[in-house]
Amino acid sequence: MRVENLSLGYGDKLVIDEIDLNLPGRAVTAIVGPNGSGKSTLLRGMARLLKPWCGSVYLDDTDVTTISSGDLAKRLGLLPQGPVVPEGLTVGDLVSRGRFPHRSWYQRWNADDEDAVHQALHRVGLLERAGEPVDQLSGGQRQRAWLAMVLAQDTAHLLLDEPTTYLDLAHAVDVMTVVRSVAHDGGRTVVCVLHDLTLAARFADHLVVLHRGRIAALGTPSEVLDEKLLRDVFELQARVIDIDGAPAVVPSRHT
Repeated sequence: MRVENLSLGYGDKLVIDEIDLNLPGRAVTAIVGPNGSGKSTLLRGMARLLKPWCGSVYLDDTDVTTISSGDLAKRLGLLPQGPVVPEGLTVGDLVSRGRFPHRSWYQRWNADDEDAVHQALHRVGLLERAGEPVDQLSGGQRQRAWLAMVLAQDTAHLLLDEPTTYLDLAHAVDVMTVVRSVAHDGGRTVVCVLHDLTLAARFADHLVVLHRGRIAALGTPSEVLDEKLLRDVFELQARVIDIDGAPAVVPSRHT
C-alpha cells in the first residue's frame, strides 16, 4: 500500500498535509501522534472514506479511486473506532457479516464462507463462543469479535482505527498479539492507529509519527522513539529504555 502527496481535510481545514508513505507487507505499521495530529483522518483517507484534497492512495499499484466498491472490499478491510453491535447479535452472526464482499444477493452460504468464519473465530480465540450474544462479552472479547469479522472478510490489507481503545492492558495485549500474528503468520499488511507508544513499539514493525498533519518520524520503533521526539512531538518528558529488544516509554515523575 502506498500514499503519494496526500492532503486531507474537512471543510476548509487542512488536517493531513502532503504525506508520502510506503507501507510494508507482512508487517504491522502503527500510526502514532498527539491528539489532533491527523491519525484517524489519514486512515480514513487510506480507506477511501474521505476524498483527498490532492494526492493518491495506491493499493497494489492501483489508485483506490479507480477500484469499484465491491472489489475494494475484497482487498481492503477496515475496523473503525468504536463500532456498535446490533442488540442480540451473536458472535458467529457478527463475524459472518465479514463475508459480504464475497457474496451476491442470490448466492447461498457455502463451504468457503464457513471455513473463513471458523478460521477467523479460531484465530481470535472465540470459536467456543460463536453462539453467544456479542453484548454479553467482555470489552476485550468484543473487540476480538470485531477483529474476527474483519479477518473473515479475507483481505490482504487491514486498517484498524484504535483497536485497543477502552481496553485494559491485558486485553489490549491480547488484541495486539492477534494483530501481529495476522500480519506475520497470515501474510497481511496491517495499519493501525494507536495511542499507547509502548504498545505500538512492542507490537508494530514500523512507526509513522504524525505531528500537525505531517510526518515527524518514520522507521522501526528503535529508530524512531527517543527522548527528543517525545519532547518535540508529544510534549512529554520521558526516558526510552530497551526491554527485550523493543523500546518502552517511561514518563518522568513531576514533583
